[in-house]
Amino acid sequence: MGTPRRKPQRNNKVVVILSVLIVLLVLAGIAPMVVSHMMGAGTKTEALNADHAKPASTDLAGHWEVAKGKAPNSSAVGFTFEEILPSGHKTTSGTTHEVSGAIDIDGEQLRSGDITVQMGNITTDEAKRDISVRNKLLFTDKFPESSFRLTSPVDLSGIPGNGNPGTVKLTGDITILGKTKEISEDFLVLRDGDSLIASANIPINREDFGVITPDFIAAKVAKDGELNIRLAFKKTSD
Repeated sequence: MGTPRRKPQRNNKVVVILSVLIVLLVLAGIAPMVVSHMMGAGTKTEALNADHAKPASTDLAGHWEVAKGKAPNSSAVGFTFEEILPSGHKTTSGTTHEVSGAIDIDGEQLRSGDITVQMGNITTDEAKRDISVRNKLLFTDKFPESSFRLTSPVDLSGIPGNGNPGTVKLTGDITILGKTKEISEDFLVLRDGDSLIASANIPINREDFGVITPDFIAAKVAKDGELNIRLAFKKTSD
């Protein structure tokens, strides 16, 4: 009797390859969902809170500088956008407390204002996402700062001094990634003791500022979002 002939191994190899492909396809399908559940909604800069505000203890006129402030009205600037994932949309926010600047008020007229934000310190709630935002979206090594400059005077006479907020429309230039765009938006303004608090959620299209998302595998970022601003000011001179 002759030696039995071995059966070809080709079919076995095909089965192995198909099995690997199926596993990879399954992982590719569930990975974005896993990433979505592992990453939180970030850290959002919320609007000012007037719940425990005190009546104003100083007049408006003078030179006011951005201060650290106290929670829940500490100074912060951030963003909120929708992440577009295969599993659906998810809101993501980032924020930084590294904000500086000043405003000048003549009587009850806001005459000038310049605010600078350190973009390299923006954080969400996930270190890997923070690195991607800084390096692949905002290019903070090349554009470490963003800014806002008031371009039109504003009448503040309607802002109450009793611890309740008022609303004013501010017009100015926002600069992000070296690109400048004029905005005109409503700000909440609160006189709280010897502090002045202002906040706003400003709608923006990131592409207006050249913020282009790379082709991530798991997620992309919606074009339209908002800048979240909350600033606490202390008067340094009359």
